[in-house]
Amino acid sequence: MVRPPAPERLIKNGIPTEALVAAVMADKYVWHKPLYRQARIMALQGLPVDRATLAGWVGVGAAELKPVYLRMKQILLGAAKIAVDETRAPVLDPGRGGTKSGYFWAIARDDRPWGGPDPPAVIYSYAPGRGGVHASALLADYCGIMQCDGYAAYKQLADRQGDGGGRVTLAFCSSHWRRKFVEIDRAGSAPIVREALERIAALYAIESRIRGRTPPRPPGREQAAGRGAQGLA
Repeated sequence: MVRPPAPERLIKNGIPTEALVAAVMADKYVWHKPLYRQARIMALQGLPVDRATLAGWVGVGAAELKPVYLRMKQILLGAAKIAVDETRAPVLDPGRGGTKSGYFWAIARDDRPWGGPDPPAVIYSYAPGRGGVHASALLADYCGIMQCDGYAAYKQLADRQGDGGGRVTLAFCSSHWRRKFVEIDRAGSAPIVREALERIAALYAIESRIRGRTPPRPPGREQAAGRGAQGLA
């Protein structure tokens, strides 16, 4: 009997299949099951796998996925409009018996509200802090419209010119500044604040009606195109 050699596995000369490595990573990052807990579950099922071994699998899987992440990041930073935000995340602090604060920086694109052609996408980048240096490192190559909150680190990006010659235009999130009006309105009677909330509600009603629709063409565009075609003829 002659057969070709078996394809190489993700964990070279190892036991786990790609499906098992993917399951361990999904449990850890999607369902928030730490590796020590997964190791205990496997042991109860008669599969004594050390936590350090699981960590090695995760490292190999992450290295395999890194090119996909880098390509997604490249595509997102080439989009005309993105949304950016940072979120605190507890990180193990070895030697101190506790955790410290790290930050996941999210870059997202979602053109569905205005019927855009590009599919939605999001990537997460870890940084040990939320200072301007991390925002600059993450978004150094971006030029376009960036939706964000009023955090000062994002405002610094609007003051510099991108590597491609363009600039970052900030589009502040309306939910953040509306929240301040709501807090004032709940505290007591404030006619000016109430009027502001009513005007914002009217804008939200318009947004609700047009969400998902493509922008209309400027008037006269079809006629101008027709005249141009006649001229060429």
